Amino acid sequence: MPWLFRAGGIGPLVGRRTWGGLVGMAGAAPIMDGGFTGAPQSGFWNPNGTWDVENHGVDPDVEVEMDPASVKAGHDPQLERAVQVCLDLLAKNPPPQHKKPAYPDYQHKK
Repeated sequence: MPWLFRAGGIGPLVGRRTWGGLVGMAGAAPIMDGGFTGAPQSGFWNPNGTWDVENHGVDPDVEVEMDPASVKAGHDPQLERAVQVCLDLLAKNPPPQHKKPAYPDYQHKK
C-alpha cells in the first residue's frame, strides 16, 4: 500500500520504513498432523521490472519514530506528524474555493 500511495502521487509518506516482506504463498497442501507445507509463490515487482520493495521496504518522506513514552502518554507521534504535514501542505496549496450558484427560480416564467 505505501508503494502504491507513492506511485499514485497521493501525498507524502510519514512514519518508518515498511518491513519489506512481500513474498507470499497462496494455498498450502495439508499434512496428516494438521499442519501444512508451503513454498513462495508470489512477489512484488514494479512496472519498471525491479524488486524495489522486497527485502527493503518503502522509505517514508518524513521519518518519525514511535516514541514509547509518547505512546504511553496517549499520543501517536506518527499520526500527529502526518496531520501536521497535511495541514502545512493545505496552507501552502489551499483547495479552490467554489461559489455556489443562486438557487433556480421556478416560480417566475421568463
